[in-house]
Amino acid sequence: MTPVVRGQVVEFKDHLAAMGIVAEELSPLAGITAQLKLQTADWGKAARVAAQQRFRWSAIWGDHQSPDIEIKALFFGTDGHLLLQTNVPEKSAELASHTPFYVAASRPERYLHDMFGVTFTDNHDSRRWGRHQAWAETDFPLLESFPVGGFPAKETPPDSGYPFEPVAGAGVYEIPVGPVHAGIIEPGHFRFQALGENILRLEERLGYVHKGIEKIAVGRDLAGLIRLAGRVSGDSTVAHSWAACQAVERALQISPPPRASALRAILAERERIANHLGDIGAICNDVGFAFAQYQMSRLRELWQRQNQQLTGHRLLMDSLCPGGVTVDLDQSSMIAMREEIVQLRTEIEELLPLLLEYPSLQDRLSDYAILSPETAEQLGAVGYVGRASQLADDLRRDAPYPPYHELKIKVPVFSTGDLTKRLRVRGEEILISLDLLVKLLRAIPSGPLVTSFSLPNHEIEGIGLVEGWRGETLAYLRLDEQGRVVRYFPRDPSWLTWQALELMLDGVIVPDFPVCNKSVNGSYAGHDL
Repeated sequence: MTPVVRGQVVEFKDHLAAMGIVAEELSPLAGITAQLKLQTADWGKAARVAAQQRFRWSAIWGDHQSPDIEIKALFFGTDGHLLLQTNVPEKSAELASHTPFYVAASRPERYLHDMFGVTFTDNHDSRRWGRHQAWAETDFPLLESFPVGGFPAKETPPDSGYPFEPVAGAGVYEIPVGPVHAGIIEPGHFRFQALGENILRLEERLGYVHKGIEKIAVGRDLAGLIRLAGRVSGDSTVAHSWAACQAVERALQISPPPRASALRAILAERERIANHLGDIGAICNDVGFAFAQYQMSRLRELWQRQNQQLTGHRLLMDSLCPGGVTVDLDQSSMIAMREEIVQLRTEIEELLPLLLEYPSLQDRLSDYAILSPETAEQLGAVGYVGRASQLADDLRRDAPYPPYHELKIKVPVFSTGDLTKRLRVRGEEILISLDLLVKLLRAIPSGPLVTSFSLPNHEIEGIGLVEGWRGETLAYLRLDEQGRVVRYFPRDPSWLTWQALELMLDGVIVPDFPVCNKSVNGSYAGHDL
């Protein structure tokens, strides 16, 4: 297995210079290796250089600062993150697209156009992505002048005219699935073109529940921001809260106390374990192996009941705050957690070999729904989706933050990218997280839970980057002189993995779509800001 060799962020400016591109080196935000400001004309050229150096494309977002819109894009190299920025005038906002070099940039650029009105040349897909029919063509909700409540009509027109790309041919037919589903999952539309039972093409349509997260964050105090961040995606409340807290702390130039950092990691690993347990059971259930679903659901329920006992919430909500945490573990709680870890490890070590060796289960999962390493790299896939397809990125190891900088992080990586490997990564990560919990509990520092701080008397910004259970989770934050939110942008890992689902269906039949979907398990809520 040949690992991906990325370029060095510290050398990127020199590579730009070799191409005749002049970049202004800015003082980087805390947690970023380098930050460069580009001329608008060089935006697309810089993406070409990044792609040549095999940087992973991570995110793009806008920040309206009239009369301009500041555009930022994040990349990942071997020595950390690179942040590029440029400015476009709000009246004629146009930029070269990163899509010719990074497939992953297409939907985020479309979303940026929908929200700010920025046009990306060379992105040949100009269809609406995030607005559907709720706003007029000239309405751009994230411009400063746009009201929080918008200009609602009495009734939003149905979104029935979206031009899905057709597949022509004798015997080809379409199957529309969603956006409303039979269960309690959130809305998302899947349009299949099929020939018999074989899927020829899948196109996703997401963004049906635009919650207005970015808009309603504006004006909030820091406590209100973290509470909101924890609700970007309920199954990743620790990941998004931690990313937002980290952005706040880096902006304020403070650090949480060592005990708070350890407790944050304990909560994050508990979140990782709970979700992986649920996913393993659901994957097995979607191919008829109900025994695994029963066992994993039972273990997840016991784990989440202990979450409730430890923090007051099954999903660990509202456990973090700027500068620290709101919960603590006493001696009896740590003893109970250690006992639960031993019990869960015993059962997982007995169950996983059964899942990975059971012939009829492996007949359904092995060498099926393959995401090749090459395709995964083009998408910038993160988390368990990327690791099953040879992409080993893990910020706990590669761009560590307390307390992970003092821990040895194992990262399970495979190259076949099939259903089995996506299941296996989850199983191995459970065992790794259990090891981390033991180490964290054994050496948890004493001391305060929160660092005190003063609010700034000038505008500041910060960025948070943490390894959530789905992968790299980002939060960008700009605060005014009173410490109120001016701009908050959360990027869930699902933005980088939803597209993988479309590209792993070669040779897959329609009835097997649910297990493929569950093996990716993108967050609708994390995507639909």
